[in-house]
Amino acid sequence: MTPSEGTRGAAPAGTRRGARRSARRLRAEVGIVGAGPAGLALANVLTRRGIDCVVVERASRARVEERQRAGLLEHRTVRWLHSQGLADRLLAEATRHGWCDFRCLGHTVRVDYGAYSGGHQHHVYPQQNLVRDLVAALELAGSPPLFSHSVRAVTDITSRRPRLECEGMEIECDYVVGCDGFRGISRAALPATGHRAHNRRYPYDWLTVLAEVDRPADGVRYAVHRSGFAGMMPRGPRVSRFYLQCPPDDAVEAWPRRRIVTELRTRLADGDPAGLPSIGALTEVRMLRMHSSVLAPLAHGRLLLAGDAAHVLTPSGAKGMNLAIADAAALAEALVARLRRRDAGPLAGYSTARLGDVRRVLGFSEWLLDLLHLPPEAAEPGRELTARLAGIRRLATPGPGAYRFAHRYVGSGVREWCDDPPR
Repeated sequence: MTPSEGTRGAAPAGTRRGARRSARRLRAEVGIVGAGPAGLALANVLTRRGIDCVVVERASRARVEERQRAGLLEHRTVRWLHSQGLADRLLAEATRHGWCDFRCLGHTVRVDYGAYSGGHQHHVYPQQNLVRDLVAALELAGSPPLFSHSVRAVTDITSRRPRLECEGMEIECDYVVGCDGFRGISRAALPATGHRAHNRRYPYDWLTVLAEVDRPADGVRYAVHRSGFAGMMPRGPRVSRFYLQCPPDDAVEAWPRRRIVTELRTRLADGDPAGLPSIGALTEVRMLRMHSSVLAPLAHGRLLLAGDAAHVLTPSGAKGMNLAIADAAALAEALVARLRRRDAGPLAGYSTARLGDVRRVLGFSEWLLDLLHLPPEAAEPGRELTARLAGIRRLATPGPGAYRFAHRYVGSGVREWCDDPPR
């Protein structure tokens, strides 16, 4: 259903499109700010459960469907999307990966996390493809997102009727879900007191590069090198994502193409270039300021936060998009319980339950960061690298540490292996 003018019920099918163009006051049970994976996944599930919701997105549809960010979907993410009927193209077109390589001191150590997690694997499916699928599903359901509409304010969040104030339009809701990122209007709508952001700035940044390659990356490769970390992540048949550790607050301008390619070869190959594809055009080069932030609690009144609006993690372990979709899964069930069964319990427990999962995932992500990066100004880098190599080899050797890493890395959802970082 689409949001309707001045009433909860939908407008007649023949008048909905015109009503949306002209109406200044709309009504929806759930207003969702932001058309990223979390907001779109949530909207699809709510719509299929008969809940009237609307997604409002400030960017154009073309911009949203072109953004290239994450690309590794965890086992639990794919399982949930499939259970909701949202994974048909994903399952048909994604490639699957169950191992990753670590390169350190001239050695390549392959970690077969698929075997150690009971056969669970990642699905390599670029985020923009998933976003296109989710937008198309909403269109098919008759509830396309409102693209190119900026939400200027989220108001009355402690009343029974919170509102989204947009240019030329106001949407009255039962609940508002903010999925519009770390600097979005939803997070800014929270009161100055009663919420705390737990922030951490890491002592390095990453240069993130999207590049054309002559063949697909065989799998994820992490390099622990005295010059700094480097990573290669598959994104498609002719595209890979690369990362390079940089000094904190370094500038993109300091990294011309020649330097980028040289450093990637030096760190990722480390004496053995045979396993690397040839790098062609660099289609995107950005500097990622490495930080994490977790807000608590994730709700105030009838405003609930999900995805990057609630928590920001580094790309370490490819957890960000997966956590966002896990938020959407939890919120979908909680909102259905509240709006259809009048059961307020799941919604009241949303923040506590999700923060537990977020902190576990953040702990794993930071453990992996520590493994991949030498301490700043390490006095004995050779000794540090030797210790890293020993730790990596433990991940490739059957035992509790390897099994725990495998389950947490692939996101199997098997909690008995997920309580503590690997040792």
